[in-house]
Amino acid sequence: MSFDDVYEKELSFQTDRRKATVEFIKIISDLWYDKSIELVLFRNQLIDRNVSEILSLHEYAGEFVQKPISIFDSVEIAQAIKTLDLPPSKLDIGKLTYEFHLEDDKYSNALAFVSDKLKNAKETSSISPKDVVLYGFGRIGRLLARELMTRTGQGNQLRLRAIVVRGKADLSVLEKRASLLQHDSVHGEFQGTVSVDAKNSALVINGTRVHVISANNPEEIDYTKYGIEEALVIDNTGAFRDEVALGRHLKAKGVAKVLLTAPGKGVPNIVHGVNHTDYDPNTVDIFSAASCTTNAITPILKVVEDTWGVVRGHLETIHAYTNDQNLVDNMHSKYRRGRAAALNMVITETGAGSAVAKALPSLAGKLTSNAIRVPVPNGSLVVLNLEVAKAASKEDINAAMKKYALEGDLVEQIRYAISNELVSSDIVGTAQPAIFDSNATIATEDGKNMVLYIWYDNEYGYSHQVIRLAKYIAQVRRYTYY
Repeated sequence: MSFDDVYEKELSFQTDRRKATVEFIKIISDLWYDKSIELVLFRNQLIDRNVSEILSLHEYAGEFVQKPISIFDSVEIAQAIKTLDLPPSKLDIGKLTYEFHLEDDKYSNALAFVSDKLKNAKETSSISPKDVVLYGFGRIGRLLARELMTRTGQGNQLRLRAIVVRGKADLSVLEKRASLLQHDSVHGEFQGTVSVDAKNSALVINGTRVHVISANNPEEIDYTKYGIEEALVIDNTGAFRDEVALGRHLKAKGVAKVLLTAPGKGVPNIVHGVNHTDYDPNTVDIFSAASCTTNAITPILKVVEDTWGVVRGHLETIHAYTNDQNLVDNMHSKYRRGRAAALNMVITETGAGSAVAKALPSLAGKLTSNAIRVPVPNGSLVVLNLEVAKAASKEDINAAMKKYALEGDLVEQIRYAISNELVSSDIVGTAQPAIFDSNATIATEDGKNMVLYIWYDNEYGYSHQVIRLAKYIAQVRRYTYY
């Protein structure tokens, strides 16, 4: 075969792949908008992805499980799912495809396989839509708004109904808020529409009106005037951190539950996937989603603790600068944070070491911690230096982390990274709160000490943890197949 023939064959294959991907995208949309069935690929979102992004995710999936997973496989499995009468669900088509290859001698076709694997899917009759209010509209608030509106679907889970801001909400303010939601220097353009309804003091996001309420005191708001009942308030302001202060939200008309997007005092601090089931949303009204760093390290530490046992350790978080720091040298309540954020590495403290114990009590008093803020706007890294009770080699460590990333209770929390060239900008937009860098793992010769490198998108990954916890609190979690 000549070079020209090879080239033409490769072009034809690429055309077929891209055509199959277009078909796959249509099935994804049909399942989501018609049946409230969300497909993911090894926990990576597929809704609103373009052809190149989906093909890239398939390449990652194949490398991850060390078996070829092609777009043609995904189309076949997705078509089979579409023919079934399933309840609202979240299904990992990557896991299904992987298992189909492992058991292809057991089933005559994809439909028989999918029917068997999903035979336990049951309608959850207790699910009813939950109104959500974002109290504050900063970095996390806007990312939550993006994700909530992108994944509204038929609106049978979380419904973003209102955003509360300080100060007036006139046309000028609404336009600025809309612009900040539409455009983001780190995360790019919002893949949707945003306009202003000044008459009703609202933003219209993807065609749906979201009220913008001006208030300085949470207890003074009457949400029922906006048709909002039994709402979950997600507090992004950081102004209210303890049970008493957060309890002010519950005094407002139309509020049932409160979720803080920061570490809280006197309230349950939750790392979803690790300790969320310890608290019953039927009896607990106020929750904290802890910090982005705590969400990054706790799933990894749980694997280490459950597998080898943690004797003691230190964590150092190399964290992107935040809005708390100064752009140029100026007065600050904390000396070093007063220095220009984009020009300096800044040593500061973090409570993540002690905060882990709220989710994993067995680690109480075993970890020290510190932080370095560095001149990047987003994308952070934790270095875990741990002494363990049972010896573990680098291969042992990586194998365990890969297993937990593939199956079990932490699949939404841990992403197993295999790239040799991973840098901070590569992890921006990753939905998992902990990205385990397998190529950076270090183990001592005796196996009693390990150094682990955990990347995390301190904005986007954390926002997804908040949404996962919000769904648990609101009791709108669907049937899942991971």
